[in-house]
Amino acid sequence: MLTIRLQRTGTKNKPAFRIVLAEAYRAASKQALEVLGHYHPGKKNFAIKDPERLKYWLDQHVQVSPTVHNLLVEKKMIDEKKVKAWQPKKKEASAEATPAPAPKAPTSEAVGAPTSAEPSVGVEPAA
Repeated sequence: MLTIRLQRTGTKNKPAFRIVLAEAYRAASKQALEVLGHYHPGKKNFAIKDPERLKYWLDQHVQVSPTVHNLLVEKKMIDEKKVKAWQPKKKEASAEATPAPAPKAPTSEAVGAPTSAEPSVGVEPAA
């Protein structure tokens, strides 16, 4: 199955992407079948080399990644609504469970204060 997606070409801390046609099961860094354009997010530069070629592949019902889909909608190359391109990571089950509360430290009145059942030292119990 073919898909139109981004292939990173930029250096560290300077992302740049090619818009490529590639097989869906291959890694994005592997050889693409066709380069359709480029996207530089820092400069907000987005260009398609041959819009007719892109239109051809869209007419062939090739899948489009959510990010590329949203870029094409922004540039009004396709008349559709934007889609959600990413979802936040879900917390692990162990992180969701709240830890048991720590035992409370004894308060000042509980420490050293005699209880009614225990007489204090040096005081005779009333008989």
